Amino acid sequence: MAKKPTKQAAVDINHYDVVLAPHITEKATLLSEQNAVVFKVAGGASKPQIKAAVEALFNVNVTGVNTITQKGKTKRWKGTPYRRSDFKKAVVTLAEGQSIDITTGI
Repeated sequence: MAKKPTKQAAVDINHYDVVLAPHITEKATLLSEQNAVVFKVAGGASKPQIKAAVEALFNVNVTGVNTITQKGKTKRWKGTPYRRSDFKKAVVTLAEGQSIDITTGI
């Protein structure tokens, strides 16, 4: 007997690999007034991948995605220099009337 096709999960597991965490700063909070949310994303993620992941995870319509690769700072610990890791963040603009509550988690 052939197996019956199972229902595919509403959210693809790969979307969790694209959107890593919300990026909460003063500037990011000010952007929320203009209907935008900032996320830390995977370094190799493209804009269409980020858009698809946010739409699937939060059930919203995304109108635009801007990405920024933030270079890691050079710091010192006990006199020994080290460098923080680079990371990529995405500013996701949502459609009018939609919002994401980042305090609840995914």
